[in-house]
Amino acid sequence: MNHYILALDQGTTSSRAILFDHQGNLCASAQQEFPQHFPQPGWVEHDPDDIWESQLAVARQVLREHGVSAGQVHAIGIANQRETTVLWDRATGRALGPAIVWQDRRTADDCERLRAAGKADFIAQHTGLELDAYFSATKLAWLLDHVPGARARAERGELAFGTIDSWLVYKLCGEHVTDVGNASRTMLFNLHLLRWDQDLLDLFAIPAALLPQVVSSAQDVGHARAEWFGQPIPIAGIAGDQQAATFGQACHQRGMVKNTYGTGCFMLMHAGSHAPQSSNRLLATVGWRVGGRTDYLLEGSVFMGGATVQWLRDGLGIIGRSSDVEALALSVPDNGGVYLVPAFAGLGAPHWDPYARGTLVGMTRGTGRGHIARAALEAIAFQSAELLGAMQRDAACPVAEVRADGGAARNDMLMQFQADLLGVPVVRPRVTETTALGAAYLAGLATGFWQSQEEIAAQWKADRRFEPGIGADERAALMARWLLAVERSRGWA
Repeated sequence: MNHYILALDQGTTSSRAILFDHQGNLCASAQQEFPQHFPQPGWVEHDPDDIWESQLAVARQVLREHGVSAGQVHAIGIANQRETTVLWDRATGRALGPAIVWQDRRTADDCERLRAAGKADFIAQHTGLELDAYFSATKLAWLLDHVPGARARAERGELAFGTIDSWLVYKLCGEHVTDVGNASRTMLFNLHLLRWDQDLLDLFAIPAALLPQVVSSAQDVGHARAEWFGQPIPIAGIAGDQQAATFGQACHQRGMVKNTYGTGCFMLMHAGSHAPQSSNRLLATVGWRVGGRTDYLLEGSVFMGGATVQWLRDGLGIIGRSSDVEALALSVPDNGGVYLVPAFAGLGAPHWDPYARGTLVGMTRGTGRGHIARAALEAIAFQSAELLGAMQRDAACPVAEVRADGGAARNDMLMQFQADLLGVPVVRPRVTETTALGAAYLAGLATGFWQSQEEIAAQWKADRRFEPGIGADERAALMARWLLAVERSRGWA
């Protein structure tokens, strides 16, 4: 039996490759950051070649440095930054322009025009999504309208659209596919019929010839060509990063919740085998399709999570490394009345305000770097607490705990404050690279490396459990003050 699954974890700021063994242990990893481009305020772009080249480089690196041959790799699983939109030439495999990143707000006005035309409810009913520039549909329409000749070429079937999973699979093996979970994030996919929706394609003026084939999340879709790793390797798992993290956290039963503290924060609740409907502006999304069963999730998105700490480092220069933020935040006993609302790219759920902007309130002459650092960490927890409150109102099922992962989940101060705000335990697993692990599990299920979801769930182990340490009155007072700060940020742009 081959010894490893190779997970490709293509994120917003870096590409990673991780080898997992049969026990779900992380055996080796490699990571490479790539450039972010901000050509105008509110615009965020990547070079698709940077994404591909960095992902290939770390995949080769992790095999080389760990002394693993392609023949020892059972399969490849891919997890990807979602909604980020690429348009490329089918014949040459070359991108026609930049990848428009999920954080990009250039199509906010297009969304407002559709909202004014009464299309928001129609879109929500078909897709489970909010009408927002976050999703792929308006990004793709923008590329078709602004890349010279793209629309005519798309209608002739010469071009391909995909989210980052599709782009990587195409580069690896030449197949044009996406999994059902990623498809459900495009705002072009019918959540109930589980297929591309012609009414939505007509609404956004998207030629159907552009679209990838929709496949299961655990399915052999092709083999990475021998030129990349020395011999072909099956590609058998595909999931958007948040779906993958939920699967890797073994949140396989209705009511289980995980929160990923990455560039953004993404809280997802398993909603069962039927598409949920949210009354609190959360998203209904496909989680995964495995063995003929489709599982659905309720999701809340925070656009600025760990990216807020990056802003402290790169924008303000008050820390040298992201890992320095915890010590700086702990240098003061509390936030000193300072609240940071990190609406740098607008506000996500449950507010959905593309015109909100970052706001720092409550400062006095006594405010120092420590207070701002503490306010930044607390903002991550406050935003996530809003999401869980909305989820509990939507799902009407009790939440026993929240499983935490992502880079910022290693921050003990943040995890404790999060448990205090949520009023339920926050549990950090031993393996915090759950995004990559979920992609590995899906690939392994498709190829017999693991036999069942029950076998996978049994591998999940807790590292540390953070219990709530404050009462309901103090929790309510903290949230009320936060919501007052949020109101100050609304509608600014």
